[in-house]
Amino acid sequence: MPVRKRIKWTLFSAQSFGSAGFLVASTVTPIVGAKLSGRPSWAGVPTAFYWGGAALFAMLWGRLMDPLGRRRTLTLGLSLGVVGAIIAAAAVVAGSFSGFVGGLLLMGGANSSLQLARFMAGEVHQPAERGRAISTVVMGGTVGAVLGPALVAPMSAVAEGFGRPGLSGPFMASSLFFLLGSIVVFSLLRPDPRDLARALAIEPAGGVDPTGVGRPLAVIARDPGVVVAIVTMTLAQAVMTMQMVITSLHMSHNGHVLGSVAAVMSSHVFGMYALSMVAGRLADSWGRRPLIMSGAAMLVVSTLGAAPSVAVLPLGASLLLLGIGWNFCYVGASALLADRLSVSERSRVQSINDSLLTATAAGGSLLSGVVFSHLGYAVMGLVCAVVAAVPLVLAGRRPLSTLRPSG
Repeated sequence: MPVRKRIKWTLFSAQSFGSAGFLVASTVTPIVGAKLSGRPSWAGVPTAFYWGGAALFAMLWGRLMDPLGRRRTLTLGLSLGVVGAIIAAAAVVAGSFSGFVGGLLLMGGANSSLQLARFMAGEVHQPAERGRAISTVVMGGTVGAVLGPALVAPMSAVAEGFGRPGLSGPFMASSLFFLLGSIVVFSLLRPDPRDLARALAIEPAGGVDPTGVGRPLAVIARDPGVVVAIVTMTLAQAVMTMQMVITSLHMSHNGHVLGSVAAVMSSHVFGMYALSMVAGRLADSWGRRPLIMSGAAMLVVSTLGAAPSVAVLPLGASLLLLGIGWNFCYVGASALLADRLSVSERSRVQSINDSLLTATAAGGSLLSGVVFSHLGYAVMGLVCAVVAAVPLVLAGRRPLSTLRPSG
């Protein structure tokens, strides 16, 4: 198997295990948060800690990726997820809210290292193939979409069989998935993508980098492609997180059983990942900007559709579209950001991007619980629609030439 293909599919496997680890836990996280805290308005707090941990650790991974290498950094991050999931499970057993959010913080750190895997795949491919390489890794989440929510009920039953609270079971499954991901990366991610990217050394669309040390951040921040990419990923993540986090609690309050909640979450996560290859091909052939604008439009429609819904079918359809819209924004903007950066700029800027992305998601998680508690699910959907319209307008106002793939 060619080296680039092996790297891409190794990262796909890691993404599959990691996303399953995240999703088997995230389906019940708001429910656990509300139960342990005793306050429905705090349902989004654990997820906020999760994304807060991702934001904090993203900067660390960015600093480690060049000196330590991509393989060792990603292995370290996934190992952190193993520890965090075990702590979260133990906290559910002990009834400790503080312990639970601490475990979620570490799991978020693991997720932030895994999210950088899409850039690792992109940097070892030519720009004309970059969207497809990134989308292949993102598509690994499809495995998580199937396995994660589907394992919630069985793992809860297993935990109860051992005399433990049923809600601790999904977090033990999460620790196992993170462990499998770390083993795959450490064993198979060779050669290190860092070294292959340096050998490839494609000049970025943002300009030639003759110094080999990268442009100052102030200069990069004025690049129109970088601005569109970062704003798109950040706001799409915030909208998706807000809507996803609180929908499970919304359904629980309206009398839906855990199986129905898991089915809606599964449809959402399926939308997030199943069409990744389509998004990648469109990013390479159609262009980054049209893909971003289409994704943002889907986010607007989906959040408006979910706002008045109570039944399983309309909620499932809305969250499916929410997932597809997020995917189009995520793949298109990730490819665009990679286009605009040199090898020496990537780890630094991409980690800043993911830190902003996850910090915004953390804020969105906190806000979702407050808005839901005081104003209701419908108002939250309207808020999300307004936020989702921002990247749609921003991408539409930028000249097309600045947003085409380089190379």
